[in-house]
Amino acid sequence: MNCLTTAWTSHEPELRGWLRHRLGNPAEADDLLQDLFIKALRQGERFCSVQNARAWLFEVARNTLADRLRVARETVELPDDLPAPADESDPVDTLTACLPRVLSELSAEDREAITQCDLHGMSQADFAVAKGLNLSAAKSRIQRARLRLKQRMTQVCQVQMDDAGHVADFVPRK
Repeated sequence: MNCLTTAWTSHEPELRGWLRHRLGNPAEADDLLQDLFIKALRQGERFCSVQNARAWLFEVARNTLADRLRVARETVELPDDLPAPADESDPVDTLTACLPRVLSELSAEDREAITQCDLHGMSQADFAVAKGLNLSAAKSRIQRARLRLKQRMTQVCQVQMDDAGHVADFVPRK
């Protein structure tokens, strides 16, 4: 189990910092870190065959944190006589009315990247293969296309953001 000891010694401070940052509670972060070490210990000799111990530790830490937060979520019982919410659409939901027109105004390359990856659900890796690009180049192309779409929608549809950065209002474009 020397491989676990070596990996733990190398990555434990970084894991502790990551967990403390996410949880904001050092004691809770240390508890989660202990759970993570036990999970790694239970792997036994299989841990030594892990290609990237740091990646494995962070993935298990992320999953353990997600599980903990899911369980810790506080719930409040709602009264049976709670009135139904008014039929108010979220501005960001209705903003999709601007999408077809703005999308048609983008370059063919941007339109294809957004259509394939964001609207049709193609993975970035599959998009890279289809376009004959390496994954990094495909990700960059998609990110640039998304940025140009956002800029164009903000300008053309006169999108207004609230203080939190959420869509507050816009002018529909026909």
